[in-house]
Amino acid sequence: MINVFPALAGFGAGFALLAAVPARAAEAARAADTKSEVPAEVVKAEAVAVERSEDATRVANWIASSGDNRSLPYVIVDKKAARAYLFSAKGKALSDAPVLIGVALGDDATPGIGSKSLSEIGPAERTTPAGRFLAKFGIAAGNNKVLWVDYATSVALHTIPVGNKEKRRERMLSKTIEDNRITFGCINVPKVFYNKGVVPLFQKKGGYVYVTPDIKPLEEVFPRLRVQPFLDAAAAAN
Repeated sequence: MINVFPALAGFGAGFALLAAVPARAAEAARAADTKSEVPAEVVKAEAVAVERSEDATRVANWIASSGDNRSLPYVIVDKKAARAYLFSAKGKALSDAPVLIGVALGDDATPGIGSKSLSEIGPAERTTPAGRFLAKFGIAAGNNKVLWVDYATSVALHTIPVGNKEKRRERMLSKTIEDNRITFGCINVPKVFYNKGVVPLFQKKGGYVYVTPDIKPLEEVFPRLRVQPFLDAAAAAN
């Protein structure tokens, strides 16, 4: 286990700055303060109406009906559509944008992946885990600020890293979904979506990130979906 002192914003005072960071956090290290990382075309793409997957629609309806976000802002990452949807604390849909996610299909992180170096992470391990995560801002490698989705497995939401060699901007702009799978597991979003949407909403108290599954049944990832129809029926009866 790597020796880490998390310095996560909102996780309590008195934490030291990171002495080291988990492996997948390294791809977040170059993500902050880029001047032209995402071209204007990506910004424009955010305004284009994109049909959500059935899974993302069900999750959105469930959150709105149940108040599962606990009066905090939230993002739904729709892996099947390679898109993220941003909502206010009151459940108002604010914006959406294309995303880049983990190379490999899969809904779980490999045990111990947070302590591996990037060179030790095989292609099959480069998944973006599915689930409900309480996300808060914290420090990654290079003293950069990122939104930690799951700190234990080094999954963060951030802009496209500087100097990447995988043509991530082109992948984000493309009309296909398959080439949006390129990261080690982190969620890359356009700069305007991050700086003008996620940062203002999440910087004070954090919020939730809901990541829909690739393979698992939706009810397995979000068990409360099973009981929501009964709660809705009971509420309607009253």
